[in-house]
Amino acid sequence: MANKKNVKGLDLGTSHIVMACHGEEKGYEFKQELNAFVEIPFSQITVNMLKKKGIPHRLDGDVCFAFGNGAEQFANMTGGDTRRPMYSGLLNPNEPKSLEMTEEALTKVCGKAAQGEKICFSVPSAPPQSESDLTFHQRTVTQMLEGLGYKVKSLNEGLAVVYADLEEDSFTGIGISFGGGMCNVCVAYLGMPALSFCTVQAGDYIDRSTASVTNETTTTVRLYKEKGFSINGLSQNSLDQALSVYYGNMIRGITERLEKEVASSKKLPRFEEPIPVVISGGSALAGGFHRELAKSFKEISLPFEISQVKMAEDPFNSTAKGTLLAATLEM
Repeated sequence: MANKKNVKGLDLGTSHIVMACHGEEKGYEFKQELNAFVEIPFSQITVNMLKKKGIPHRLDGDVCFAFGNGAEQFANMTGGDTRRPMYSGLLNPNEPKSLEMTEEALTKVCGKAAQGEKICFSVPSAPPQSESDLTFHQRTVTQMLEGLGYKVKSLNEGLAVVYADLEEDSFTGIGISFGGGMCNVCVAYLGMPALSFCTVQAGDYIDRSTASVTNETTTTVRLYKEKGFSINGLSQNSLDQALSVYYGNMIRGITERLEKEVASSKKLPRFEEPIPVVISGGSALAGGFHRELAKSFKEISLPFEISQVKMAEDPFNSTAKGTLLAATLEM
């Protein structure tokens, strides 16, 4: 087991980056940053303001790139959208600044390693027919973190949720991370992954689809959603209606895909007792989400029983906590 002061866990998500470490006395500490940036025309006044507000930024010729938590505020003020270094859980091949901004974000969130410091970061399951994309993503991020001085390992995102929230169930059950770029699912038995997969119908899919049918920007949709949206069926409010439709589509997509994956798997262990499902991620925080997911699980057929569908103790930080535990126990 590693020295608790010498390890970190990292949830490298499409929409947010969350770093976890052990608290000084007990518990866990988390550091979060929006994984996005916005391009701003250069002016010395703007740069001075960014410095005063503590907003991470860098200059590149006659433009300034502000990234992290402050980027969305700028995008909303100008009526535009933020740019993402990652897309659907992986480094964004269509963003020229992807590698540069990812490295900046990792430096900002994780900092340089102390001597012998270790870090475990989350990786998604490989999207269908995109195994080579995952290889590039995983190896590139590893090199970036090694460049900061860390000893590095990676962990499947769904399994990280199991590590974080199913210790009392002997790390046996189904972990689902509802993120921005992907939804990741892992069926685990005694801490070992028996089945894992991902879908790309996740938070960003909901934002893009809602923006398309309401004539709003994705930034406007995301900010509206995060102010307290609830899934409540048919609504005369176009934003509420569109969000409810696409949330429902994401939820059904996950449970129906799980049903198919389990039916086709030949390596699944025999579960003698009902197993729990634990859910995490920012996209699972909408009001009514837990209710709708539990309902959807009742509509599919699985060769084992589900004991309960429960929310992670700390849904937004669950993946980071799981990677931290993996770094502590296995590195």
